[in-house]
Amino acid sequence: MSDKFITWSDQDVSDVINAYPMASILGLVEDPLTLDMPVLLETDASGKHVSLLGHLPRRSDLASTNEAQSRAVFIFRGPAGYISPAMAGRSNWAPTWNFITVKIIADISTDDQLTDEALRCTVAHMEKDQQSPWSVDQLGERYEKLKAAVIGFRARIISVSARFKLGQDENSETFEHIIGCLSDAKLKYWMLRMREAEGIEEAPASVGNPVVKSKKVEPTL
Repeated sequence: MSDKFITWSDQDVSDVINAYPMASILGLVEDPLTLDMPVLLETDASGKHVSLLGHLPRRSDLASTNEAQSRAVFIFRGPAGYISPAMAGRSNWAPTWNFITVKIIADISTDDQLTDEALRCTVAHMEKDQQSPWSVDQLGERYEKLKAAVIGFRARIISVSARFKLGQDENSETFEHIIGCLSDAKLKYWMLRMREAEGIEEAPASVGNPVVKSKKVEPTL
Protein backbone atom coordinates (compact mmCIF):
# COMPACT_ATOMS: atom_id res chain seq x y z
CA MET A 1 0.00 0.00 0.00
CA SER A 2 1.17 3.51 -0.73
CA ASP A 3 1.11 6.23 1.92
CA LYS A 4 0.25 8.56 -0.95
CA PHE A 5 -3.31 7.23 -0.77
CA ILE A 6 -3.82 8.40 2.80
CA THR A 7 -2.29 11.85 2.33
CA TRP A 8 -5.06 14.45 2.24
CA SER A 9 -6.11 17.81 3.65
CA ASP A 10 -9.20 18.88 5.58
CA GLN A 11 -10.31 20.73 2.45
CA ASP A 12 -10.02 17.55 0.36
CA VAL A 13 -12.35 15.72 2.75
CA SER A 14 -14.74 18.67 2.96
CA ASP A 15 -15.01 18.89 -0.82
CA VAL A 16 -15.72 15.17 -1.15
CA ILE A 17 -18.49 15.19 1.46
CA ASN A 18 -20.04 18.37 0.11
CA ALA A 19 -20.14 16.94 -3.42
CA TYR A 20 -21.17 13.42 -2.33
CA PRO A 21 -23.23 13.82 0.88
CA MET A 22 -24.94 10.41 0.79
CA ALA A 23 -23.48 8.45 3.70
CA SER A 24 -23.73 4.88 4.91
CA ILE A 25 -24.28 5.19 8.66
CA LEU A 26 -23.21 2.19 10.73
CA GLY A 27 -24.25 2.18 14.38
CA LEU A 28 -21.52 0.80 16.63
CA VAL A 29 -23.67 -1.54 18.69
CA GLU A 30 -23.76 -5.26 19.35
CA ASP A 31 -26.12 -5.76 16.40
CA PRO A 32 -24.85 -3.28 13.78
CA LEU A 33 -27.45 -0.87 12.46
CA THR A 34 -26.99 0.46 8.93
CA LEU A 35 -28.76 3.27 7.13
CA ASP A 36 -28.04 5.37 4.02
CA MET A 37 -28.91 9.06 4.42
CA PRO A 38 -27.69 12.44 3.13
CA VAL A 39 -25.48 14.13 5.72
CA LEU A 40 -23.93 17.62 5.79
CA LEU A 41 -20.46 18.41 7.11
CA GLU A 42 -20.11 21.35 9.52
CA THR A 43 -16.76 23.07 10.03
CA ASP A 44 -15.41 25.87 12.18
CA ALA A 45 -14.04 29.16 10.84
CA SER A 46 -10.65 27.56 10.12
CA GLY A 47 -12.16 24.70 8.11
CA LYS A 48 -11.69 22.09 10.83
CA HIS A 49 -14.29 19.32 10.77
CA VAL A 50 -16.59 19.74 13.76
CA SER A 51 -19.87 17.90 13.29
CA LEU A 52 -22.34 16.27 10.92
CA LEU A 53 -25.92 17.45 10.48
CA GLY A 54 -28.69 15.22 9.18
CA HIS A 55 -31.96 13.46 9.82
CA LEU A 56 -33.10 9.88 10.43
CA PRO A 57 -36.40 8.07 9.95
CA ARG A 58 -38.03 7.92 13.39
CA ARG A 59 -38.84 4.25 12.87
CA SER A 60 -35.18 3.35 12.29
CA ASP A 61 -33.22 1.63 15.04
CA LEU A 62 -30.51 4.29 14.78
CA ALA A 63 -33.01 6.98 15.75
CA SER A 64 -34.23 5.03 18.77
CA THR A 65 -30.89 4.02 20.27
CA ASN A 66 -30.10 5.34 23.73
CA GLU A 67 -27.27 7.74 24.52
CA ALA A 68 -24.80 4.94 25.26
CA GLN A 69 -25.33 3.58 21.74
CA SER A 70 -25.05 6.85 19.84
CA ARG A 71 -21.57 6.37 18.34
CA ALA A 72 -21.59 5.58 14.63
CA VAL A 73 -19.37 5.34 11.58
CA PHE A 74 -20.28 7.53 8.58
CA ILE A 75 -18.85 6.35 5.25
CA PHE A 76 -18.83 8.73 2.29
CA ARG A 77 -17.82 7.65 -1.21
CA GLY A 78 -16.53 9.95 -3.91
CA PRO A 79 -16.10 9.20 -7.62
CA ALA A 80 -14.74 5.76 -8.47
CA GLY A 81 -14.00 3.65 -11.51
CA TYR A 82 -12.32 0.57 -12.92
CA ILE A 83 -8.96 1.18 -14.59
CA SER A 84 -8.14 -1.39 -17.28
CA PRO A 85 -4.60 -2.19 -18.46
CA ALA A 86 -5.77 -0.91 -21.85
CA MET A 87 -6.30 2.52 -20.27
CA ALA A 88 -2.78 2.39 -18.85
CA GLY A 89 -1.37 1.45 -22.24
CA ARG A 90 0.51 -1.50 -20.73
CA SER A 91 -0.43 -5.19 -21.10
CA ASN A 92 1.84 -6.12 -18.18
CA TRP A 93 0.04 -3.68 -15.86
CA ALA A 94 -2.51 -5.11 -13.40
CA PRO A 95 -6.06 -3.69 -13.49
CA THR A 96 -7.16 -1.63 -10.51
CA TRP A 97 -10.01 0.44 -9.10
CA ASN A 98 -9.56 4.13 -8.35
CA PHE A 99 -11.76 5.52 -5.59
CA ILE A 100 -12.26 7.91 -2.69
CA THR A 101 -13.67 6.89 0.68
CA VAL A 102 -14.01 9.00 3.82
CA LYS A 103 -14.76 7.43 7.19
CA ILE A 104 -15.92 9.56 10.10
CA ILE A 105 -16.58 8.29 13.62
CA ALA A 106 -19.00 10.56 15.46
CA ASP A 107 -21.44 10.63 18.37
CA ILE A 108 -25.05 11.09 17.24
CA SER A 109 -27.44 13.22 19.29
CA THR A 110 -31.01 13.27 17.98
CA ASP A 111 -33.15 16.30 18.78
CA ASP A 112 -36.65 17.30 17.66
CA GLN A 113 -35.49 20.92 17.66
CA LEU A 114 -32.92 20.10 14.96
CA THR A 115 -35.35 18.47 12.53
CA ASP A 116 -36.46 21.61 10.71
CA GLU A 117 -32.89 22.95 10.48
CA ALA A 118 -31.56 19.63 9.19
CA LEU A 119 -34.24 19.31 6.51
CA ARG A 120 -33.97 22.91 5.33
CA CYS A 121 -30.17 22.84 5.23
CA THR A 122 -30.11 19.54 3.36
CA VAL A 123 -32.61 20.72 0.75
CA ALA A 124 -30.80 24.06 0.35
CA HIS A 125 -27.49 22.25 -0.14
CA MET A 126 -28.86 19.91 -2.79
CA GLU A 127 -30.89 22.60 -4.59
CA LYS A 128 -28.18 25.28 -4.66
CA ASP A 129 -27.29 24.73 -8.32
CA GLN A 130 -30.87 24.71 -9.60
CA GLN A 131 -31.99 27.73 -11.60
CA SER A 132 -35.02 28.07 -9.32
CA PRO A 133 -34.09 26.31 -6.05
CA TRP A 134 -36.94 24.42 -4.42
CA SER A 135 -37.64 24.85 -0.70
CA VAL A 136 -39.64 22.85 1.84
CA ASP A 137 -42.03 25.80 2.15
CA GLN A 138 -43.48 24.79 -1.20
CA LEU A 139 -44.92 21.68 0.45
CA GLY A 140 -47.34 23.83 2.39
CA GLU A 141 -49.26 21.91 5.05
CA ARG A 142 -47.72 18.61 3.92
CA TYR A 143 -44.34 19.66 5.31
CA GLU A 144 -45.35 19.21 8.96
CA LYS A 145 -46.74 15.74 8.25
CA LEU A 146 -43.61 14.64 6.43
CA LYS A 147 -41.34 16.24 9.04
CA ALA A 148 -43.05 14.22 11.77
CA ALA A 149 -41.70 11.01 10.21
CA VAL A 150 -38.05 11.98 10.77
CA ILE A 151 -35.88 13.41 13.52
CA GLY A 152 -32.88 15.70 13.18
CA PHE A 153 -29.45 14.94 14.58
CA ARG A 154 -26.06 16.52 15.03
CA ALA A 155 -23.09 14.19 15.39
CA ARG A 156 -19.92 15.41 17.09
CA ILE A 157 -16.92 14.22 15.11
CA ILE A 158 -14.45 12.00 16.97
CA SER A 159 -12.10 11.05 14.13
CA VAL A 160 -11.71 11.34 10.37
CA SER A 161 -9.84 8.97 8.08
CA ALA A 162 -9.80 8.77 4.30
CA ARG A 163 -8.32 6.93 1.37
CA PHE A 164 -7.76 8.69 -1.95
CA LYS A 165 -6.55 5.91 -4.27
CA LEU A 166 -6.21 7.88 -7.48
CA GLY A 167 -3.07 6.74 -9.26
CA GLN A 168 -0.64 8.87 -7.28
CA ASP A 169 1.90 6.03 -7.43
CA GLU A 170 1.89 5.70 -11.22
CA ASN A 171 4.73 7.01 -13.36
CA SER A 172 3.98 10.06 -15.49
CA GLU A 173 3.60 8.16 -18.77
CA THR A 174 1.12 5.64 -17.34
CA PHE A 175 -0.82 8.30 -15.45
CA GLU A 176 -1.16 10.51 -18.54
CA HIS A 177 -2.33 7.54 -20.60
CA ILE A 178 -5.04 6.73 -18.03
CA ILE A 179 -6.19 10.36 -17.90
CA GLY A 180 -6.39 10.45 -21.68
CA CYS A 181 -8.62 7.36 -21.76
CA LEU A 182 -10.81 8.27 -18.79
CA SER A 183 -14.33 9.47 -19.61
CA ASP A 184 -15.45 10.21 -16.04
CA ALA A 185 -14.75 13.96 -15.64
CA LYS A 186 -15.21 13.93 -11.86
CA LEU A 187 -12.83 11.01 -11.32
CA LYS A 188 -10.36 12.66 -13.69
CA TYR A 189 -10.59 15.91 -11.70
CA TRP A 190 -9.73 14.17 -8.44
CA MET A 191 -6.90 12.16 -9.98
CA LEU A 192 -5.33 15.37 -11.28
CA ARG A 193 -6.00 17.25 -8.03
CA MET A 194 -4.32 14.64 -5.82
CA ARG A 195 -1.47 14.27 -8.30
CA GLU A 196 -0.86 18.00 -7.99
CA ALA A 197 -1.00 17.73 -4.18
CA GLU A 198 1.88 15.26 -4.40
CA GLY A 199 3.84 17.82 -6.40
CA ILE A 200 3.95 15.53 -9.44
CA GLU A 201 1.69 17.27 -11.94
CA GLU A 202 -0.16 20.56 -12.18
CA ALA A 203 -3.92 20.01 -12.14
CA PRO A 204 -6.10 22.29 -14.27
CA ALA A 205 -8.15 24.85 -12.38
CA SER A 206 -11.45 23.42 -13.58
CA VAL A 207 -12.39 19.93 -14.72
CA GLY A 208 -16.08 20.03 -13.89
CA ASN A 209 -16.03 19.19 -10.19
CA PRO A 210 -18.99 20.29 -8.01
CA VAL A 211 -17.01 21.70 -5.08
CA VAL A 212 -18.97 23.72 -2.52
CA LYS A 213 -18.33 25.17 0.89
CA SER A 214 -19.09 23.40 4.15
CA LYS A 215 -21.50 24.94 6.60
CA LYS A 216 -19.52 26.93 9.17
CA VAL A 217 -20.44 26.39 12.83
CA GLU A 218 -19.05 27.13 16.23
CA PRO A 219 -17.68 23.94 17.83
CA THR A 220 -20.05 22.42 20.38
CA LEU A 221 -18.30 20.03 22.73
